[in-house]
Amino acid sequence: MIDTIIVGLGAMGSAAAYQLARRGKKVLGLEQFNPVHDMGSSYGRSRMIRQAYWESPAYVPILLRAYELWQELERSTQTKLLHITGGLAIGPESSELVSGCVHSARKYNLRHEILDHTQIRRRFPPLIAKSGEIGLYEFMAGYLIPEECIRQQLNQAVRYGAELHFKETVQSMEVDDSKQEITIRTAKRTYHAEHLIISGGAWAPNILANLALPLTVTRQVMFWFDPIGGVAPFLPDRFPVYMFVPEPDYILYGFPSIDGRNGGVKIAIHGSDEICSASSIDRKIRQEDLDRIRSRVAIRVPSLNGPLVKAHPCMYTMTPDENPIICQHPHFPSVSIAAGFSGHGFKMASVIGEILADLVLDGTTRHDISLFSIRRFAGQCVQNNVQSHES
Repeated sequence: MIDTIIVGLGAMGSAAAYQLARRGKKVLGLEQFNPVHDMGSSYGRSRMIRQAYWESPAYVPILLRAYELWQELERSTQTKLLHITGGLAIGPESSELVSGCVHSARKYNLRHEILDHTQIRRRFPPLIAKSGEIGLYEFMAGYLIPEECIRQQLNQAVRYGAELHFKETVQSMEVDDSKQEITIRTAKRTYHAEHLIISGGAWAPNILANLALPLTVTRQVMFWFDPIGGVAPFLPDRFPVYMFVPEPDYILYGFPSIDGRNGGVKIAIHGSDEICSASSIDRKIRQEDLDRIRSRVAIRVPSLNGPLVKAHPCMYTMTPDENPIICQHPHFPSVSIAAGFSGHGFKMASVIGEILADLVLDGTTRHDISLFSIRRFAGQCVQNNVQSHES
């Protein structure tokens, strides 16, 4: 008998496997792809991490714990994962982006400063702030290396005794409350466990279809350009992670040059109207993708508008309010769910693993996760069974 089966070993699943295994639990992780794959949402060499959270100050205590756990993982594995560069949120003072960051920073006494548009230009020449705009600069923002974070969480899970199976697709899952038993069937064999964690990323809408959750998968594209004049102004010791206020619709965000002279500099748009599914996403880069990003780069980071080095698509799994779902299943307490991270969840993966382990072992957690309850969508959770599925 297995204590916990985890379906999906990406950012959240690998963190949960690590946290449960280190607490001495017998863990089985199932992943349909190879370890650290590029078919989902957690690759691309960088993911932003920040504390002055414009989305809601309720995230800040969770994020502070996430930093602690990433640093703990670094020490345990002797691997650099968290890179602090500082971070800028740029826009009008009254904008939701900037005012939200300022509110979070002040409420939790996060180290920050306010820059006017001339100070932004002077300190970070590639970034074009308009007259009347300001920048919230937070000192502890930076980026994580997603592939290495997942790899090290998986390695630590195995170190503590977890059994991880890759290229093994779940075909069906059943919950028997009377026996307190969960049955998972794959093409290879049948497994039984006391608990189940569903952390399927863009496949979660299929896995959780019977709950009729409002989860929407969208196609996103990441770009790397060779800067005009070279990468020197974009080096991590002099250039921050950054976000620009939505213009006209979605946030433009980017990173320093982290892969050297020939690696390009990454930039992307946070948000897309292009709905897809995990199986139907168009993985080819289209001219319209390039035109869309270049039109924004030309205005906000013009020196980055050089030759395209590479581009890759990934997926967001969106909820209507863009907050994730992190909780126990509404009908089966032995099943925990981590889904719908809406393109801003990776930075929290380390602490999400801790929260999921708490839910499995205690049915509760010391972290305030009320914002992430599935019950905010209660009117749409219309059935009460975990469906059989192909994922």
